[in-house]
Amino acid sequence: MTPREEIGYGLDALVIFRSLQQDPVLRALMQFCHTDKENTPAQIRFYSAMVSALYERADDLTGYLEQIVLEHENVYVQRAGAGETISQNMETCLHTELKLLNRIAMLTPAMIQAEMQTSIPLPAWQTHKTDLDKLYTQRVAEIGKHGYGIYARHHMFTVGASGELVPVQYPDPISLEQMVGYERERGIVVENTKALLAGKYASNVLLAGDAGTGKSATVKAIANAFKDDGLRLIELNKDQLCYIPQIMDHLCKNPLKFILFIDDLTFSEDDPNFGTLKATLEGSIAARMRNTVIYATSNRRHLVKETFDDGSDKHSNDTVQERISLSERFGITITYSRPQKNLYLEIVHALAEQNGLDITMEELDAQAEQFALQKSGRSARAAKQLIDQLLTQRS
Repeated sequence: MTPREEIGYGLDALVIFRSLQQDPVLRALMQFCHTDKENTPAQIRFYSAMVSALYERADDLTGYLEQIVLEHENVYVQRAGAGETISQNMETCLHTELKLLNRIAMLTPAMIQAEMQTSIPLPAWQTHKTDLDKLYTQRVAEIGKHGYGIYARHHMFTVGASGELVPVQYPDPISLEQMVGYERERGIVVENTKALLAGKYASNVLLAGDAGTGKSATVKAIANAFKDDGLRLIELNKDQLCYIPQIMDHLCKNPLKFILFIDDLTFSEDDPNFGTLKATLEGSIAARMRNTVIYATSNRRHLVKETFDDGSDKHSNDTVQERISLSERFGITITYSRPQKNLYLEIVHALAEQNGLDITMEELDAQAEQFALQKSGRSARAAKQLIDQLLTQRS
């Protein structure tokens, strides 16, 4: 059997990494390997298709293979991540396939062109020495930090129309270091998140209070800060709460830790989503998952807009208590209040310094107070909007 046939038939026989047959680089390589050696036009076509697909990502074939193999979601890594027993047959299959993929990762242009009967100049790529078997073993050992599949490539997600998770390609880059003020409130959320990552009991958290005080920014900054420790964030809106059971079933055996983030949560009376969240916070029939918490923000402490003029409920006090009790089902509730003048100016000064804004302190303070009046009060959001505006004016 020739080297080309060994690679072609080896790719045909993939089991654990079978879906990699659909990868455009490997698919073109398979087609090249199965093309008759005398069919030079087809060989050139598939060779060029392979390089074209590679160039869309990089021109390093080894690095490309390392990434798609280490991030690949397959039955082996799913079982390893769930702590399930893996048979010796599957172990043997894994190492056989990694050996083949390692061989492909170090294929040079000269090696492939040696199989072709042409002297025309063809595009090239880079390779370097690698050990996919060793790298894969290390990745599996640290699977709780890296994850697999889309969770290895992204750390923030939204929820699609059918409840599927959609990666956020360009997440908000805000960091904890950029945030000023509210250290006590933020510290509580950070410590709770650290408990989640450590495999300890972590509470669901409600961040409630005035608008523009940094509640949502806190959650996103925490997701950014701990992404390399295995934290992932899934943001869903109130109308998508019905998908929470589906999402939790999907995540239950995943080795990573997840925040289900519900921003600006408020219910109207008789809102059907009220019962869904209430059941989720109580645990419903399913056991509470140790790898997932719910973080929600709201401008209202009790989440439900109450009205008392319908007169239709003979037990109105019980109804009111049930609505108020939803917020009590969060293990931790943190209140964010509008900043007083000193804290507001501290935030303004810090943001101005972070952005290299050239302005005197007196002028900055005066503009900050005037801007707060225009925005109906002081807030962290108003501080950021002011700095953005000043930067634009000076650009």
